[in-house]
Amino acid sequence: MNPSFRDIEREKFAINPNTCQWTLRAMTALRANIDINIKMHGAPDHLAMGDIFMFNHFARFETFIPQYLIALETGVYCRSIASGEFFAQDNTFSRYLRALGGVPNNYPRLLPFLAEEVLRGGKVVVFPEGGMVKDRRVTHNDRPHPKHPIYSVYSRSADARRAHHTGAALLGLCIDGFKIGLSALIAKGDTHELSRWADILDVDEDTLKTVLAKQTLMFPANITFHPLRVDQNILARAADMFTGGLSPKMAEELIIEGNLMFKKTDMDIRLGDPVNPRGQFNWLDRRLLARRVARAKCIDDLFRPAKTLESLPERVTQYALTRHISPLRDHCMAVMYSNLTINVSHLASRLIMMWLDDGVTEVDIAHFDRTLYLAIKNIQQADNVHLHRGMRNPADYIGIFDLNCPQIRFFIDSAVQLGLIERRDGKYCFLEKLQAEAEFDQIRMGNPIMVYANEMAPIPAVWQALERARVEVDNLTDQDIAHRKFDDEIRAWQWNRTKFNKPKYDAINAQETATADSRPYLNLPNGKTQFKLGILLVHGFLASPAELRDLGEKLSAQGHAVMGVRLAGHGTSPHELQKRKWTDWLASVRRGYDILAPFCDQIIMVGFSTGGALAAIHASTHPNKLSALVLAGTPLKFRNRNLMFVPLLYGANKLMGWMPSAHEMLSFRTNESEHPDINYRHIPIGGLYQLRQAVAEMQQCLPKLDCPTLILQGDADQVVDPASATMIKRLATGVEDMDVQMLKSDRHGILNEDIDDAHNRILQFVEAHVENQTQAQKIA
Repeated sequence: MNPSFRDIEREKFAINPNTCQWTLRAMTALRANIDINIKMHGAPDHLAMGDIFMFNHFARFETFIPQYLIALETGVYCRSIASGEFFAQDNTFSRYLRALGGVPNNYPRLLPFLAEEVLRGGKVVVFPEGGMVKDRRVTHNDRPHPKHPIYSVYSRSADARRAHHTGAALLGLCIDGFKIGLSALIAKGDTHELSRWADILDVDEDTLKTVLAKQTLMFPANITFHPLRVDQNILARAADMFTGGLSPKMAEELIIEGNLMFKKTDMDIRLGDPVNPRGQFNWLDRRLLARRVARAKCIDDLFRPAKTLESLPERVTQYALTRHISPLRDHCMAVMYSNLTINVSHLASRLIMMWLDDGVTEVDIAHFDRTLYLAIKNIQQADNVHLHRGMRNPADYIGIFDLNCPQIRFFIDSAVQLGLIERRDGKYCFLEKLQAEAEFDQIRMGNPIMVYANEMAPIPAVWQALERARVEVDNLTDQDIAHRKFDDEIRAWQWNRTKFNKPKYDAINAQETATADSRPYLNLPNGKTQFKLGILLVHGFLASPAELRDLGEKLSAQGHAVMGVRLAGHGTSPHELQKRKWTDWLASVRRGYDILAPFCDQIIMVGFSTGGALAAIHASTHPNKLSALVLAGTPLKFRNRNLMFVPLLYGANKLMGWMPSAHEMLSFRTNESEHPDINYRHIPIGGLYQLRQAVAEMQQCLPKLDCPTLILQGDADQVVDPASATMIKRLATGVEDMDVQMLKSDRHGILNEDIDDAHNRILQFVEAHVENQTQAQKIA
């Protein structure tokens, strides 16, 4: 290859920094104004470390996103392989693509040219599927072998399935093989080879030495979209209006891909662990590679098929490179597909297809939801799987039992709209269209259930989670479900601690003093599974389950099951509490009650302060198994008269929310707590507003109470007006057995500090209640 050709080639495909910078700015602006939520997962340094990046392909705009993110993170403008049809004519668009680093896939020197770029310190983006895989089917069989899947994709041009392209594997092998061979020659003192190859690659010798010392790293990556929407969008309607009618293929792409961009969609890009081609070569390969590099006249020689070489020695040395292509390609594909971000639609879709495979065409809705919930809990225990946040944050799926899980309802509603599923008599009926073969260019719009099911097929852990759920669903007890729901409470605590521990929250979080263990707890003493009595403990405003932990341990020591609830927004960060409503707190109490109920015959709720208000509200609904109530320091009237101005502050906070600095000042007030190791140091104004709302709701609910109730109140409480105790008694007209006990205390935390024998008063109330119930049962 003469130098003039090399210069012409490099000029033709020269990356234009100005064009790249303009594109970066434009894409950043677009990203800020559309509803696609792009998240890059993986070690922060992987983008900088990588040489060859391999992505799956589902939508057209994916071809720009990886280069954009790599440039943002590393400042390096990548080469990428694009369809040759875009370069067929020398026009503005083809020149633009070349300026961005695009190289046509039919360029004769494609791989050698890219190898030279990497050897000069560049990066390359490759799509080994060779085109959009609209059906997401990437394995030879619907259910691949868990250890040895055979990967293949549909080729539109051939109208047949084919193996993935090997270009990325060959590129990685030749680059690293070259590094191994030339390094071996240099180690033997052959400086001429270093000089010769530095001249061929147009780099100085020191730069080439640095490149040789770096192992070539390939990063397979997976791009996952969620959810898929099939409804018309403004982009498709506008195109149809101006063109006078769209082809089915164009209409499908505008609908699906327009919705991905312009309607709330998560785009998760997950880099897998690096694949090092060097691991493919054995000691004999390494010796042969040195000979191959010494005999090669240019980098192109390393990419020639062995059968085209004339001499046997050349064919043998070339075979040291090429014999590893397919194994490396398959390994990269396994890494790429294993990094799928699994969402609830994957589980639901494959679950439906498994039922259909068994000849089941209709399923009770309750059975469907319960099985899907168990599958979620099972996959959460699996190793080496990546879950979408909709399956990591319990708030996104715990409503499944109340038909109130938005992501499940959206999935089902879409399937009903498409005529895939029908709701009938409390069942989901699977219709014929669900199993019908859909055309490749129509499957995304016609049968997204099949697309989701295909996408998760290469992940054995998902199959196992679903199979186990189908077996368990009819055999698990209510206690088994309760244990899983309690795990959700722990996960919710962990999720929110992480979410609200980001740098943007540091101004408040850094001043917080709470160090006590703030997790919810479920104590089942002596390994028992069934108890006569369970105690539900509900902590107060700004605190956490730690506030009543000592009392809980004493109750457990008496042989009772104990559940310590974590109210939403508590035990994590004041910023979480700022975003919660009192109804969220009440939902926490109800979930705790439902978790505890399967383990005991009766339940007593013990609520402190705001926790007492919430316990009273829940008790007013007369939940099954509730037998008594303890309200300690529960407010109907507060000492601090400034609370009357909270609605005004809350309104000002909402009004000024658009001004970040003003918002921060108005959102929180400092709290000098009696128990700084448990309570937040900062009170969200919104939280105080919700506190007033909860107390007002309790006042309305008190007449509905009808269970035995113990009220404990400090007689000189500086937070809650002691008159609250008698006010509660007066309003709770339906309670025949109510005992109000005033404790000698000028402190609010009568339970936390066990003031005036508060714990024993509760223990005696509990034991007397148990004894009374036992006597009643004997009489009955």
